[in-house]
Amino acid sequence: MICVPEYPLSIVDHAGFRRFCAAMQPLFKVVSRNTIRKDILDMHEVQKIYMVKFFQKIQARIAVTTDLWTTNHQKKGYMVVTIHFIDDDWKLKSFLLRFIYVPHPHTAEVISDVLHDVLLDWRIERKVSTVTLDNYMTNDNLMEKMQDKMHLSSLMLNGRLMHMRCDAHIINLIVKDGLSVMVEGIDRVRESVMFWTATPKRHERFEKAVAQENLKYDKKIALDVKTRWNSTYLMLSTALEYIYLFLTVLQPVKNFVLLFDHLQMIGSLLGSFVIGWRCFMI
Repeated sequence: MICVPEYPLSIVDHAGFRRFCAAMQPLFKVVSRNTIRKDILDMHEVQKIYMVKFFQKIQARIAVTTDLWTTNHQKKGYMVVTIHFIDDDWKLKSFLLRFIYVPHPHTAEVISDVLHDVLLDWRIERKVSTVTLDNYMTNDNLMEKMQDKMHLSSLMLNGRLMHMRCDAHIINLIVKDGLSVMVEGIDRVRESVMFWTATPKRHERFEKAVAQENLKYDKKIALDVKTRWNSTYLMLSTALEYIYLFLTVLQPVKNFVLLFDHLQMIGSLLGSFVIGWRCFMI
């Protein structure tokens, strides 16, 4: 009830939750969050033992994907390790093995130690087929370190195929490089969308303008995240739905000029990349 919907452990201290449990079974005693935490960790250890035995039995090779990022509030680095393989019924299986803290500095040596320890901990070191990483120079050094730690004879072609560069990340780099020459037009759209979504009052005014023009407001304008080009595509494609409003009705309120043809071209190009990017996400 707590793990599946990802409720916080503190829910056991909430008065409403305690009243709910008392109504369902008056004799049931709600345990503390520390007890819940211990029970969850114990369940994880039992399940881990089962999964380790399961991985030892499978005949398939295991593809590993991993990524690393730093939290904004803690400024700490974390790594997630996911594995994929085809089971005996020819069905794709994926498991999230670890979400683990990575100490600074995030050098190739440090990251390779953490990743290698995860593979050893789950006893899948000799079953690895590939390791997929973002297309960074650091990761090239990381894979060299990994091959030094692993038994090359257990890998396909002695590890020559082990390092796989993430195609989605490569597409991301290509798109970002292309968008750099169109930054002026995109910034103008971003500025306008930011203006009309900054406050509820402005957004309501935008909705009224849409209604006055007898247009459907099925797609709400939303600001993009600059580091995520697919969100930039969504922002542009939505803004182009209401291009008439931006050029006429709303222009006297916010001095804004859209390069219409230019933005249509950007939206079309990004749409093609989105289709390709989604193929890699399947």
